[in-house]
Amino acid sequence: MNKNTTTSTENLYHLNGKISVKQAIPFGLQHILAMFVANIAPIFIVAAASGLSTADSASLIQSAMLIAGIGTLIQLFPIFKIGSGLPIVMGISFTFVSVFCYLGPTYGYNAIVGAVLVGGIIEGILGLLAKYWIRLITPIVAATVVTAIGFSLLSVGAASFGGGSGSETFGSATNWILGTFTLLCCILFNIFAKSYFKQLSVLFGLIMGYIAAVILGAVDFSSLEGTSIIAFPQLLPFKPEFNINAIISVTLIFLVSATETIGDTSALAAAGLNREATLKETSGSIACDGFISALSSVFGCLPITSFSQNVGLVAMTKVVNRYAIGAGAVIMILAGIFPFFGSLLATLPDAVLGGCTLMMFGNIVISGLQMIGKCGFSQRNITIAALSLSIGIGFTQVPEIFDIFPQIVKTVFAENCVAVVFLVAILLNLVLPKNMEAAPAASDESADA
Repeated sequence: MNKNTTTSTENLYHLNGKISVKQAIPFGLQHILAMFVANIAPIFIVAAASGLSTADSASLIQSAMLIAGIGTLIQLFPIFKIGSGLPIVMGISFTFVSVFCYLGPTYGYNAIVGAVLVGGIIEGILGLLAKYWIRLITPIVAATVVTAIGFSLLSVGAASFGGGSGSETFGSATNWILGTFTLLCCILFNIFAKSYFKQLSVLFGLIMGYIAAVILGAVDFSSLEGTSIIAFPQLLPFKPEFNINAIISVTLIFLVSATETIGDTSALAAAGLNREATLKETSGSIACDGFISALSSVFGCLPITSFSQNVGLVAMTKVVNRYAIGAGAVIMILAGIFPFFGSLLATLPDAVLGGCTLMMFGNIVISGLQMIGKCGFSQRNITIAALSLSIGIGFTQVPEIFDIFPQIVKTVFAENCVAVVFLVAILLNLVLPKNMEAAPAASDESADA
């Protein structure tokens, strides 16, 4: 290997390093394949709940790919103060699914579009003004939220491994075989591959798992029939309706989403760059989430936010190069312009994806725990982390505990452990004394006297 090749390989682990196109494409493709199925799943769920047609769903998926690709590029290469400059991949957020499944049947899909437009603009403005409130998000709060994000994704990975929630073949022998085979391919490739190829273990696992799925007849190619080769998303396919109840509900979820974005940004900086995220990066990241979500609504689509799955991939591979992730953004844009390409990627079985994501999501948990460790295990930090995680994760495992609260509270918190963890961590950080260790020390001295 010559010196230039070695330098190019090392640049994969540097944010602004120069790499070749042949290196960028596989790493970009790996990021997109790792999130593609999870990216379009919320659209199917919300569209079905809102009574949209199959053609409408297909159009929304096309729009989602285009806007997510544009949003990812803005995160990578900021415009004005919008964008973080970090290797953040954007996608349709699951955080909003529960509230949309309530609002769609109640007020109609047009009310969802109007609420996303308003809520996105509000989050974008909050992002630009982050310097006035971000001090509330101390390192221990951010570390606890990152850990919660990791734990919240473990069940998502397990559900994918089983074949996808609601699947008629969930937990079948075929899904177990595909998930296990894919996971083994990832692990073995990571062990035996040389040089930077080790970091392509997820891509290798996805490809081998897909081939195995085709052999086992687990890939449904029917969705490719009649798919257009090229088409452009339509502006305002759904006329926005501004319902105050829908706007309030969705704006609250945007605030929850902003906390997840803070966690994602912190985790990326810690796991990929071995440092804390700067105020500018966090502010730009939140602003991008909001304004890109507002743009998404113009195309009739759902909110586009930072994708935690890809944070796990960065934590696992340590590949943070903006040009490598940018290649993935270009692939998403192509999927939005060439529907056939997007439909082909969508045939990737859930079980194959699940086999790859288990390790990725576990890496987010470990990153969060490492961040907590860097904050120090003072009594105050232990109390904040332990209590917020136990309440957030514990209470959302039994959502009936929220039945005494109004519907809007249940919608926001009952099944969203990240939101509960964030709220409890913020409250504890505000009310707990800064010198919790001082009192026991004084009493010890008195006893000695």
